[in-house]
Amino acid sequence: MLGYLLKRLLIAIPTLLAISAVIFFILALAPSNPLGDLATNPAVTPEVRENIVRSLGLDQPIPIRYLKWTVALFSGNLGYSFTSRLPVVELIAQRLPVTLWVIGVAYLLSVTLALPLGMVAALRHNTWIDRAITTLAFMGFSTPPFFSGLVLIIVLSVRLGWLPFIYDNQLVVSDAATLGRWLKQSIMPIATLVLFQTAVLLRFVRAAMLEEIPQNYVKTARAKGLGRWRIVTLHMLRNALIPVVTLVALDIPTIFTGALVTEQVFRVPGIGALLIESIYRSDTPVVMGIAFIYAVLVVAFNLVADLLYGIIDPRVRYGH
Repeated sequence: MLGYLLKRLLIAIPTLLAISAVIFFILALAPSNPLGDLATNPAVTPEVRENIVRSLGLDQPIPIRYLKWTVALFSGNLGYSFTSRLPVVELIAQRLPVTLWVIGVAYLLSVTLALPLGMVAALRHNTWIDRAITTLAFMGFSTPPFFSGLVLIIVLSVRLGWLPFIYDNQLVVSDAATLGRWLKQSIMPIATLVLFQTAVLLRFVRAAMLEEIPQNYVKTARAKGLGRWRIVTLHMLRNALIPVVTLVALDIPTIFTGALVTEQVFRVPGIGALLIESIYRSDTPVVMGIAFIYAVLVVAFNLVADLLYGIIDPRVRYGH
């Protein structure tokens, strides 16, 4: 496994270099002006604009800018924001706790719900239990998060007044009352994400389990007199988890990079909201930093998924 790991890490380096080039050149050639309002303000003289462009390093050729950005990137420096002049790493660090709390909790709940519900639906195939679970999953999968989020706001906030519909990031938890307010404002964004993500994972778990039920090893285990849940948990589930692990590994990076739609609907000040704000302001260093972090996480968790295959399924062997 060590040889396979080193090989994949060596492949990941040129992959990330290629991704960084695509991200940089697309954003560098995009028709946007990082000066924002200063570009059209008649009170700002051309000399001042030139000084600002020079201070941002935008007067240099694009290949030179890419080379400098790449060198800084692999040394852990994501550059500085054009608008706030703060380090991109600092801006992301400010938003990361909120994103990890809302989206991380939502994803953990989704996995916790999807695994048992998907297993029950497969084991009770073509019964009313299966039809009820798959109907709920279909409804959750078919309802976009922006719509379900608006429905929750209208019902729970506007009509009933039970929950706040705007996330207050300035809220400081100092006692039981503020802790309760902090938890209440998280319920709707977490519920919106859980509804959609649980439906997606549940469908995969159910389909994977249904593929394992008619397999010969299941029939053999039953013939040996093994209990039903022992067969399910020790044999069927391990094989069924392989496609689910792939899906989860591809989804985990979103925990760190935010849910764009949900954060916009509930005004959650996470990384997804930071990305949207930076796109509006043509703050390309922040956009490039978030996009590259997402690429790194996708590559990393793909590798984690490949390594987990060998743990879940002993039949998987890694080449050297």
